[in-house]
Amino acid sequence: MHAPASRKEKANSHEALIAILQSAPPARGGAVQHGLEGGASRRGVTGYALVIVLMVALLLGVSLAGLMLGSVHIPGGTALAILANLVFGDALVEPDWRTAYETIVVQTRMPRVFLAALVGASLGVTGMTIQSIVRNPLAGPSILGVSSGAATGAVVVMRWGLLGFGAFTLHISAFLGGLVTLFVVFWVARTGGQMTPTRLVLAGVAMSAILSALTSLIVLTSPDPQLASRVLFWTLGGFGTAQWKLIPIPLAALALGLGVMLVQARRLNLLMAGDESAVALGLNVQRFRQSMFVLAAALTGITVAVSGVIGFVGLIMPHIVRFLVGADHRRALPVVALLGASFTIGADLVARTVIAPLELPVGIVTALVGGPFFIWLLRRDARALGGAR
Repeated sequence: MHAPASRKEKANSHEALIAILQSAPPARGGAVQHGLEGGASRRGVTGYALVIVLMVALLLGVSLAGLMLGSVHIPGGTALAILANLVFGDALVEPDWRTAYETIVVQTRMPRVFLAALVGASLGVTGMTIQSIVRNPLAGPSILGVSSGAATGAVVVMRWGLLGFGAFTLHISAFLGGLVTLFVVFWVARTGGQMTPTRLVLAGVAMSAILSALTSLIVLTSPDPQLASRVLFWTLGGFGTAQWKLIPIPLAALALGLGVMLVQARRLNLLMAGDESAVALGLNVQRFRQSMFVLAAALTGITVAVSGVIGFVGLIMPHIVRFLVGADHRRALPVVALLGASFTIGADLVARTVIAPLELPVGIVTALVGGPFFIWLLRRDARALGGAR
């Protein structure tokens, strides 16, 4: 049923990875899957455990830096002592620091670091899942137009002052905007009772363009001269409004979403091998793809609702993780969550320190880092694939 793998694909796991990233056709699915599993098994349990340890260490390091650095510098030892006192009380660590330091760490920087980590992890796992179900390495969390829909929902509320529930009104309206956009994209993409990845991507791109234009029109026609600056948060992202009360929803969404993705990891691997191979092995491709699209869109809508639109995290992190641990979702999903969290915390740290006391939108930092890296990655893979031929 499948064409046999070439000798180069069997001998070189990097070429197998390129084949996956370039969305190999279904006829070669068996070869790609064989190369994927072979590359992952050769790395071994020890190598994977080392990657996990390094990712955890990186996350802890950037989190500590996030607590220390800012418009007010707090020594690392003091920040750790404040954390220990918060967890264990005065019995273990006697407070000997300024009260202002504790307020800054506990009430301002900790919720910001937590929220950035949750958003980065959610975007990372969502990006990896979407790239698998559409079998396109250029796909990301914004591909379905959900990010643009969420931003438009928030802007509509700000433009007409519909803030009945305070700050939560913006988050609710952003989520509802993303949800409505998803339904419209599904309706446009459905033909003959089925949705193909290509039609979904095209419908999502079209909706993103329409909603971006609508958002710009709302801002330009608003009598409020300050609306444009407030809209920047929703179009470029940021964590300046982070509060402890915002943490539970994205935390629960990430735990649920990542748990479902890990349970469905084998099926995601099957999709990477091609629809024909997946169907032959008993997978209802249409139903599974639709359910995973809904899950990815829900996670994206929740992250946009609390942080605005932050690009390139869900696009770049999956590529890095595949180079580190392979494309097996059972291994890759936990790593991409850790790496995405670290990257977003680091981007937020740069955004609030590079021109302190002013802040840059986090989306600017992620674009400046992720854009050139993605171009380099595409060029490198193109040269490698050309050399293999």
